[in-house]
Amino acid sequence: MARRIYIEKFIIEVVKQVTENAYRLTDTTHRLGTNPNTLRTWIRRLETPKAIAKNKVVG
Repeated sequence: MARRIYIEKFIIEVVKQVTENAYRLTDTTHRLGTNPNTLRTWIRRLETPKAIAKNKVVG
């Protein structure tokens, strides 16, 4: 299976669905065809203070 590459805007919007809109992680990944562990990694990466200030994602 080929590795998928996602653009940053897509990643931010997916993380917002889970962190701000309270969508379930598993439902979101199933609907979008991504791996749950990938989404968990994106959330951890965007929880850093620098990312929060830049993207206003998690808060």
